[in-house]
Amino acid sequence: MYHVYAIKSISKNYIYVGMSNNLERRLKEHNNGENSSTKAYRPFILILSEMHENRIIAWNREKYLKSGIGKEFLKSLLK
Repeated sequence: MYHVYAIKSISKNYIYVGMSNNLERRLKEHNNGENSSTKAYRPFILILSEMHENRIIAWNREKYLKSGIGKEFLKSLLK
């Protein structure tokens, strides 16, 4: 199973979308500054988590959430 997830920076206006087969580990990596693309924006809260049965489906969903309309959907979750 693969998780597609979105995290939001608590301190800045930044949303990151990713995919992982181990969500708990991945969130710890983001909050510990182990990812160079998110290090400057930590700490994070999880705003979306979806499970998908295979990598291709998860990758397509991740791609959608990274698009303009996908980002708008994620922002609507915060209102």
